[in-house]
Amino acid sequence: MGTLCSTQVQRRKSIHTEKKTLSSLQVTASDAFPGSDYRPSDRKNWISSLDPTRLRLNQIVWPGTHDSATNKIGVRFVSRPFAQCQSLSIYKQLVTGARVLDVRVQENRLVCHGVLTTYSFDVVVADVKRFLSETEKEIVILEVRTEFGHVDPPEFDKYLVDQFGELLIHQDDAVFGKTVAELLPKRLICVWKPRKTAQPKRGDPLWSGGYLRDNWIDTDLPSTKFESNMSHLGQQEPVSTRKYFYRVENTVTPQADNPVLCVRPVTGRIRRYARLFIAQAVKRGFGDRLQVFSTDFIDGDFVDACVGFTHARLEGMV
Repeated sequence: MGTLCSTQVQRRKSIHTEKKTLSSLQVTASDAFPGSDYRPSDRKNWISSLDPTRLRLNQIVWPGTHDSATNKIGVRFVSRPFAQCQSLSIYKQLVTGARVLDVRVQENRLVCHGVLTTYSFDVVVADVKRFLSETEKEIVILEVRTEFGHVDPPEFDKYLVDQFGELLIHQDDAVFGKTVAELLPKRLICVWKPRKTAQPKRGDPLWSGGYLRDNWIDTDLPSTKFESNMSHLGQQEPVSTRKYFYRVENTVTPQADNPVLCVRPVTGRIRRYARLFIAQAVKRGFGDRLQVFSTDFIDGDFVDACVGFTHARLEGMV
């Protein structure tokens, strides 16, 4: 018991120290970056507002959501706080400005997060199609993966192609250098990450898992995650030459050895520092590497930061 108490005391000290480290960095360093004062007039149509005839896919800083389809995960007030990473539906996230979605499924096509489940993937399909039907030039990246510990849903690749059909942008390295206008009327990049079944191939309607990469660090320590994200970002190629999407997730994760297990208060330790991360990436010379930037509980300010930096790239400010 004494050892457990001592460990918990040390863990709480580490969290306090790391929260203080990020807070101090925010006080001493500016969180301004090229485009940081830009605000889109309509977040639902922010790609359209940036001139799709000039905006190339590799110039976009894509606002993303982590564990996107968890707004109704588990049982409300019971298990939901331990697995819910978004409070908005998929449709409302897209209207808010999210353009990269992270959805996990199990063998019966239910969306899940670990052992907890929520609605059918059909709900995700309906929300994405609704959003795309209400807009004309917005591009969405939908990542679907079989959750760890589960088997792939039968014929799920066929299901995805059947559901999204002509909306799908086919797997092709040339896409990264194309403008949004050159891809229209196709609007959806769907990345399918099965655990055992075959990955999509070049030219297929779906994209293979290697086209959306990240370096996930499982920690609840905010400064550790912030610096790890920065270090891994610095190891990537510039977006101008990269032939895959690279994601940085501005999140931290509850740990089983810590008494604070609810997602919202834990991820809140880093969530407020999204603008600081972009500013530091620019300051450290990694601004040309940032591409997909994801968060828990997405809001308008997070979207504005990504859109602002995208605007700066388009206008040659960086």
